[in-house]
Amino acid sequence: MKFHRPARQRSAVPIVPMIDILLFMLIFSVVTTTFKRPRSVIRIELPVVHEVPSDTVTETRSEIVVDATGKVMIDKAEVPEGLIDSYLIAYQKTNPGRKLELVADKQVPLEKLLAVWDALTKAGFPIKDVPARIQLPNSNSNPSPGTGP
Repeated sequence: MKFHRPARQRSAVPIVPMIDILLFMLIFSVVTTTFKRPRSVIRIELPVVHEVPSDTVTETRSEIVVDATGKVMIDKAEVPEGLIDSYLIAYQKTNPGRKLELVADKQVPLEKLLAVWDALTKAGFPIKDVPARIQLPNSNSNPSPGTGP
């Protein structure tokens, strides 16, 4: 006995409509794409506190000076780039109990300032015990009369 078998149809993928859809998506993405501009560096204004003149000195502290170019000096001795950690550890061993004060220029890069604070932490100086002063670019000279504070 011979049974009727329907002819097998090959499943066909509709290529032409798929190409149309892909072309439409390509054109849509090209037209609606906005290109990002390279980001510029964010300038952060560090807060500045004006000093109050005083006749009494409560304690003597050594200074860590960071100038506008990022050069670091500890007690007027220049520290080579990348050796801040070892200099602070050696400083603490030779001067136990001596307190530090950070003096930074207003134009110093924030990365450099954070690197100095990180080095202080690694050397065992608590950050809360190291006050920071931010120097204005013209803080060494007295302003002329009539120019304001």
